[in-house]
Amino acid sequence: MTIDQNESTDYQFAFGLREPLMSDEEFADLGQGEWAYIRPLTPQQARAVFPTVDDLPNDVDLYALLAADGSPIVLTDDKGTAISHAMGDELEIAHLH
Repeated sequence: MTIDQNESTDYQFAFGLREPLMSDEEFADLGQGEWAYIRPLTPQQARAVFPTVDDLPNDVDLYALLAADGSPIVLTDDKGTAISHAMGDELEIAHLH
């Protein structure tokens, strides 16, 4: 979610905040090394997120394990493999809705 300056002021006013709870940098680091999420990707999306991956077939379901900040960790065609990789790296998987 992106909050522009006017929305930020409205948000702070609505919740009685005089200054942000954390800086943009602190927010970006939130969950780093602790949380990840799994996202289904089309081959076209996978090529954009994982530019070094070549020769992806166009008719395969793909799953990306991404760090809390969206950085790519692993690409696979099996969701269970993505989950196992997260568990092996001791990452909590955030469920996105």
